[in-house]
Amino acid sequence: MIVVHHLNNSRSQRVLWLLEELGVEYELRCYQRNPATMLAPPELKAVHPLGKSPVVIDDDRTLAESGAIVEYLADRYGSGRLARPHGSPERVRYIYWLHYAEGSAMPPQLLKLLMDRIAAAPVPFFVRPIVRAIHAKSMSSFIGPQIKLHLDYLESQLASAPWFCGGEFSAADIQMSFPLEIAVARSSLDEHWPKLMAFLRRIHERPAYRRALERGGKYDYAHA
Repeated sequence: MIVVHHLNNSRSQRVLWLLEELGVEYELRCYQRNPATMLAPPELKAVHPLGKSPVVIDDDRTLAESGAIVEYLADRYGSGRLARPHGSPERVRYIYWLHYAEGSAMPPQLLKLLMDRIAAAPVPFFVRPIVRAIHAKSMSSFIGPQIKLHLDYLESQLASAPWFCGGEFSAADIQMSFPLEIAVARSSLDEHWPKLMAFLRRIHERPAYRRALERGGKYDYAHA
């Protein structure tokens, strides 16, 4: 049986959702973030050297990286559903979105998180104006424009179809869910991008998504 090592409020929620969509049985092992640091607990290092989640064990295979996990599970257990056929033009677009989610969409959001935490960190009063100026300059000159660039691009990609690979829902949509949910949570994404917000509402209404929430526990990004 598939074993999913799942961390609350993390990318691994997508893996639970995918398995629920596929109707595949799995064993769930849950871990909680440190409430002070928000880091994964050290117990995850016994599962994978990086100590992060998701990690999936399937037979004798241990897989990390959510994009690789999603691609593997959809190919192995999808029976042609949720993935796109190997060698087809649709497969190229499908693989693109599986990798874009973490390779392009997430880095600006992570930079925003880092800068926001630096700005909110306690510092001597005479340093605070400098910290605020660095934060403001970083957001206005690079991070903010990069976030807008990607959101505008993603909005345009949903102009002619409801899903990222066209007219049918796929595992690529599951992979794309997390960066968009994070963007809402960090006040980057709102109704200025109506197609992206509609996409989030559609996925949040899916029965398999809701079942994954019931199994995975606390997940703060499920509302758009």
